[in-house]
Parts: sequence; C-alpha cells; structure tokens
Amino acid sequence: MIKLILSDLDGTLLHDDKTISRNTEEAFSLARKHGILVGFCTSRSGLNVRDYLEQVPTDFLVANGGASVMVGNECIYDCGFSLEETRKLFSSIYEICGDDIEMTADMKDALYWNRRKFEQNYVYARDSVYDDFRNFTKPAMKICVHTWDDQKAMQIASVLGSDSIDFIKFSDIPWYKFSKKDATKEKAIKALSDYLNIPTDQMVSFGDDFNDIGMLKMCGKGIAMQNAIEEVKRCADEIALSNNEDGVADWIYRYIDGHSSEQL
Repeated sequence: MIKLILSDLDGTLLHDDKTISRNTEEAFSLARKHGILVGFCTSRSGLNVRDYLEQVPTDFLVANGGASVMVGNECIYDCGFSLEETRKLFSSIYEICGDDIEMTADMKDALYWNRRKFEQNYVYARDSVYDDFRNFTKPAMKICVHTWDDQKAMQIASVLGSDSIDFIKFSDIPWYKFSKKDATKEKAIKALSDYLNIPTDQMVSFGDDFNDIGMLKMCGKGIAMQNAIEEVKRCADEIALSNNEDGVADWIYRYIDGHSSEQL
C-alpha cells in the first residue's frame, strides 16, 4: 500500500518547458483525496519551487537536493555548510576553476548567482541575487559549479574531505552539485519517514537523473521516467511515460483507478 509519493521536478514532473500540466495538478489532488501524501523532492531551492507550490497541492517539500525538508510550514530537516566551509569552498573553486567560473549558492529562501541579471538566460534562476562570492556572508545549503570536469569536481570536494561532502553531476546540464554529506534525498526521505511514521516501503518515488538513484532504491517502489538516463532506469522497479507525457500523473491514475489518464 502506497502512503506517500515523492517526485523530482526537472525531467520528471516538469515538461521540458518547465511547466506542470493541469493533468498533473488533478492527479496530485486525486492522490490526496485517497489519503496519499504527495510532495516534491528536488535539487531546486525553496525559492525556485515557489510557483509550483502555489500551483500544485502538496504536503511536503524536499529541497536543495535533500538539504532541507518542510512539512507544511515546519522545517523537520536542515543540513547545510557552515559559513567557514562555504567561504573555503568558494575560494577553492576560483583557485581550481579560474576567475570566470560560474557558480550558484542556495539558501532556504534565496538563490545567489555570480552572473548578473542581464547575463542570465535561464528560467531556473530568474529571481536570483547577484554575488561574486569573494566575501560571501551566508552559510550555503548547496553550491553548484558550471563544470563537467570530474577531476576538478574531485579537487573541489577534497577541500572539505570526502567524509563531509556529497558531490554529483547533472546529466542534462554541465553542472556539478556540492552539499554536505548528509544533504541527500535519501537522508531527507529517512527524516520524512521518521517524522510522518510512514515506512519507506510504503513510499513511491519518481526520478530521471543521477541524484535520484538512491531515492528510487530506498523507496518501496522506485519509478524512472522514460526520458531518464540509463543508470536510473537500470535501478528502477518500473518505467513510466516521459515527463512530457505526464508520466507521474499517468502512474497515479493507474494506481488509484486502474486505468491510464488517457482513459479519463
């Protein structure tokens, strides 16, 4: 019996144009009517999911790749870098990658970016705040670096030691994510499980990228999107329709009503 549904956003619940369909809204509402808790489990910051939370009814939010968990208005899990660690990372990133390296820093309610507004062309970060990170004054929950260079990523991670930092690349954009070792989707799900008293084997999760693999393995049912990378598909229990075909919504309708969304 499924009591909780977690869905990644980019490449999973969102269409490629970064929108959520009316069909998906209705599927989430239907799940909640049947007593199933639903929420997002994303690498995005809370700021960058604000519009989606206003559009889609949810019971919880796992943000910043697992660094924070909100149930309603209550924060039940919080795991970020200290200010000293944040400054040390930014200094090392410039040293390793050069002065032109592009970076972002996520907080609970803000996103900082070292590209100025007139240079930004991503829908993802339209509300970001400019900072060059040379003398940053806030402890970051997550830092992203514009590189696919595995060696440089490992050098950056070694600054704090492999025992204290989690780093992973995105498959669809040339960026690496750096966060505390315990700031993962798996740790966040464990916190949700303990807080809500829902065993992980009564959860279903949907994902498409590298940082979704642990989540899919941890839940009772892990579902990869048709557009997911092969590494995710290999560890999944099922393959859903693609993100552009409302795969999450289709699965919810079939689980609850026994038929696909096209038949409704």
